[in-house]
Amino acid sequence: MRGPLRQILGNAGILLGGKALNGVLSLGATAIAARALGVDQFGVLVLVHAYIQTIGEIAKFQSWQALLQYGTAPLDAGRISEFQRVLRFSLLLDVLSGVGGVVIALIGVLLVGSALGWTAETAPTVAVYSLVIVFMVSATPTGALRLLDRFDLLAWQSAIDSWVRVIGAAVAWKLGAGLATFLAIWFVGQVVAFVFLFGAAWRTLRARGALDGFRLRASGSLTDGFPGLWSFVWSTNLNSTLALAFTHVSTLMVGALLGARDAALFRVAKQLGDAVAKPAKLIVPALYPELARLAAAQDIVRLRRLVWQLALAAGGAASVLLLIAASIREPALRLIVGEEFVPAKDVLLWLLGASVVSLWALPLEPLLMSTGSAGAAFRMRLLVTIVYLPILYLATVNGGLTATGAASVIGALLLFLGQLWLVLRWYRRPRQ
Repeated sequence: MRGPLRQILGNAGILLGGKALNGVLSLGATAIAARALGVDQFGVLVLVHAYIQTIGEIAKFQSWQALLQYGTAPLDAGRISEFQRVLRFSLLLDVLSGVGGVVIALIGVLLVGSALGWTAETAPTVAVYSLVIVFMVSATPTGALRLLDRFDLLAWQSAIDSWVRVIGAAVAWKLGAGLATFLAIWFVGQVVAFVFLFGAAWRTLRARGALDGFRLRASGSLTDGFPGLWSFVWSTNLNSTLALAFTHVSTLMVGALLGARDAALFRVAKQLGDAVAKPAKLIVPALYPELARLAAAQDIVRLRRLVWQLALAAGGAASVLLLIAASIREPALRLIVGEEFVPAKDVLLWLLGASVVSLWALPLEPLLMSTGSAGAAFRMRLLVTIVYLPILYLATVNGGLTATGAASVIGALLLFLGQLWLVLRWYRRPRQ
């Protein structure tokens, strides 16, 4: 039997093949859109996309984590009807999340559109684009494929959206199309990726026999026999919502306080900064199933060894990459997105630093989620977010774009130290 680290790295390697291509294509689509629209209109595109992503993440339950946490043991033991109850529960959450997200987004366009600089012509386009939230909620098929170790299909799915975007963006650039066309391309890419993912998960579950006799409607409560399921999904949902403070919310804050132009610079810098961390973060989807299995087996020794191995590997490699990326950031910006975006070089350096800190913390939150500490992880992220958001606001208002990047490093450090303290406390907990 392969060890957990080898299993994780093997699955992560499969994802890396797809994600590496996806990263190149995604960056290519961003570069084409930036050059085609110019920094100001590209800033509007960035803010619209960040807004929709934010609402989608707020509304979306991380039901894939529930599927792994509560569905792994029944599926491995052949208790198919029990697994199917978790599957129904997860699907129900996805449907409610998609519909609720669209409603919230439509209301939000009326409330925050002016603060983000959207004109009367832009707001209806954003309202239509908000329908894409329905196709963003794909947690159940994602969880199913992770549970069944079909990371090869997830690798394909991750690249489909970017293929559509980069090809569509290239055609739109050639035709001189505007903002609405680029939003339509982004919409179509999400729909195509969703259809592929759902179909792949359905076929894989059926081949495993996990859908034998499956019905969407069934008698009885979906949560019977799964103590703490609702508490778990609320904790993971709220935890992922708070994580937005470190991603899309920061982009929206820059746009609201500094304007669309600075939002465009920040988004490009963040995408390049995240590119350094992307390969290592591919370990996370492959990490959850292994942690769930080790936690179910109460194999604390292997859990501990696995966490420290991953932290040292990811953090050490990222620190080296930081030095390389920092030395080439200005020519990279000029080459990839053009001279207009070179002013992002200073904030890029800070965002690279924040990515490195996040990689040192890479296995901490998955460990907490997989060992019954989802509530503690949520409370820690809530505390850090409460401290971080005022720092981010004050830094942006008083120091501009570069100070926003510095605040990102502070936030990443606070979260890392908080999660590390929780993990150390969990290790010291008495075992039966």
